[in-house]
Amino acid sequence: MGEYTTLMARDGHEFQAWLAAPRGRPRGALVVIQEIFGVNRHIRAVADGYAAQGYTTIAPALFDRVRRGIELDYTAPAVQQGIGYMKQVKKAQFVADVGAAIQAVKGSGKVGIVGYCWGGTVAWVAACELPVAAAACYYGRLILDYLDETPKCPVIYHYGEKDASIPPADVERVRAAHPDGVFHVYPADHGFNCTDRAAYDPPSAQLALERTLAFFAAHVG
Repeated sequence: MGEYTTLMARDGHEFQAWLAAPRGRPRGALVVIQEIFGVNRHIRAVADGYAAQGYTTIAPALFDRVRRGIELDYTAPAVQQGIGYMKQVKKAQFVADVGAAIQAVKGSGKVGIVGYCWGGTVAWVAACELPVAAAACYYGRLILDYLDETPKCPVIYHYGEKDASIPPADVERVRAAHPDGVFHVYPADHGFNCTDRAAYDPPSAQLALERTLAFFAAHVG
């Protein structure tokens, strides 16, 4: 459904983004933020899925700051690669790139943001610093690094109770710091939304999607 387009951040960086348009008049726009595996087949499918729900959807390739065209699978070596790429992208850089993505789709109406894994953290930072109407954060482990910031829009959080990288105590730290958020915990592991990962949990993924779509319907359009 979608196709790549080229965006430019405010610092002059040019990068790719997967842009998917709805069939009819957009009900709003969504920015989809990648995991540590790049804008790969799964993230493109997620973006296309939200476009099918009526949103103009864009997924910026944040790893273009390191090298264009990075797409990883879900093997152990790829995880280490992805972590290495993630560490090379500074906060100011991903904020600039997400800001450019927002600008690219704001003509469709209010803009929401949804992110997975590292993207869950990026989406949360965007909720604090960028003009988004709502944010959905899937298992964003590094949100803890930014708890001194405050979201300027409604935020929904999705966590897996079997996720060893985000223990219940960490979820409670986020909830205690920002109790206005909507928190959901599922009987699943980290990455439960990803159809290409061993941790994929269809019932949890479907329920989280239904809740996210209802959330965006209320706050984006």
